[in-house]
Formats: sequence, C-alpha cells, structure tokens
Amino acid sequence: MRRFRLVGILSSLLLAAGAVLTGATTAEAAQPAASDGYVALGDSYSSGVGAGSYIGSSGDCKRSTKSHPYLWAAAHSPSTFDFTACSGARTGDVLAGQLGPLGSGTGLVSISIGGNDAGFADVMMTCVLQSDSSCLSRIATAEAYVDSTLPGKLDGVYSAISDKAPNAHVVVIGYPRFYELGNVCVGLSETKREAINKASDHLNTVIAQRVAAHGFTFGDVRTTFTGHELCSGDSWLHSVNWLNIGESYHPTAAGQSGGYLPVLNGAA
Repeated sequence: MRRFRLVGILSSLLLAAGAVLTGATTAEAAQPAASDGYVALGDSYSSGVGAGSYIGSSGDCKRSTKSHPYLWAAAHSPSTFDFTACSGARTGDVLAGQLGPLGSGTGLVSISIGGNDAGFADVMMTCVLQSDSSCLSRIATAEAYVDSTLPGKLDGVYSAISDKAPNAHVVVIGYPRFYELGNVCVGLSETKREAINKASDHLNTVIAQRVAAHGFTFGDVRTTFTGHELCSGDSWLHSVNWLNIGESYHPTAAGQSGGYLPVLNGAA
C-alpha cells in the first residue's frame, strides 16, 4: 500500500509541475514580441542633407548613409529600420507622410523638427543678404512664431507619435548653435551671428519644453558642436554655398557622426 501511495504522490507532483511549466510556457507565448524597431522621422538635419552619400531612392528627401539615424541603425542592428525623414519637412509633413512605419513593434523613434516651421531658411538668407537691422527683424518674427504657434504644432506631432507607437522611446534632437563668437570671421557681422545663435537657443528651449511635457527625451547637440561651429576653424557645418544652396548651414558628415550620433547614442 505504501508503494502505491508513494507512486500516487509522485504522479501528483509531476502533474502539478507539468501544469506550472505549461502555464509558464503559455504565459510566455502570450507576451507580445519585443518592441525594438527603429523609425527615424524629421527634417533635413535627420535625413542628412549636407553629409553626402544620398540614397538614390530617397529622391529630394536626400536621406544619407552618413546621417546619424543610418549610422545608429548600422551600429545597433534594430529588428527593423524605417527612415522617413525628409529635407524641408515641417510638422505637417511629418503628420501627413512620415508616420506610416510606426506601430507597437517600434522601440525607438528619433526626430528633429520645427526649424522649417519657424522659417529657418528664410532667416538665414535674410541675414546673409540684408542689413543687420533686417536680419534682427526677421529673427524677431521667427521667435514670435516659435512662441505663439510652434508649441501647438509640436504637440500635434508628438501626440501622434505616442498614439501610433505606444511602446517607443522617443528622442527629439535639437539644433546646433551656428557660429563661434568673439573672433575674426569673414561673412556675417558679429551682431548677426550672435542673434542667430540666440534664435537657435530660443528654438531649442521651446522644443525641449514640449518634449518634457510629452515625457520624451531631448537630445541637445549644442554641447557636441561646441568648438565646431562656423568661424571655429574646424567647422562641422556648411557655410553658405551658392553652388549647392540646399546644403548651406547643414551638418557635414563629421557633424552627423561627431555632433549628432553621440547625442542619439546617449539618449536612445
């Protein structure tokens, strides 16, 4: 009798263990797949305008294999990499045409956006071609837009990203200061250079505020670009280029790898 009782007890223990293991296996199978896809959104600072080596199929969006999103993906091998950033993009362009790849499997999103909404290209051309007073006036108009209108447009983009990619860590990368000040530099006056730098700081501040409100991470590239601004002697930014105006005031390949990539690495 003792033998049969012992066999019964052992059988019960094995069945219980099997149920536990089966339950664990079922629970593991029910877990969603890891969210480790990467989607790179945004404007020309994300697409890599100015870095060269543009992907032919990207057309006018000028997505570069030397851009920081492409370099990050090559180094980290995410399960998927979707690169929809595009030269000239504004907040409305991101909403209309860049969010398609986002989903529950997206683990990382990076984006730079807002500069074109604020009229960055027109500000720079005004400051290059016109007087100090005209430059300062155009900058004041841009800053007023950044204060009054841009926050709502950024909120729209950030909310859409959260809705479409609820599991993603979102890194919003800012813009560099453009000029090293206090030295002799051919081109724009010190007054214009200082005003442009302050405008960049102002834009970054507003972006960072909205980023914090959405629980995202702000990537500040001003530190990595310090010592590599225009007029520094070792610039990671293109100056005005009349033969290729679209690359003017954009990061070089060194700016993408040395200025932007370390910030994304640190924030991702």
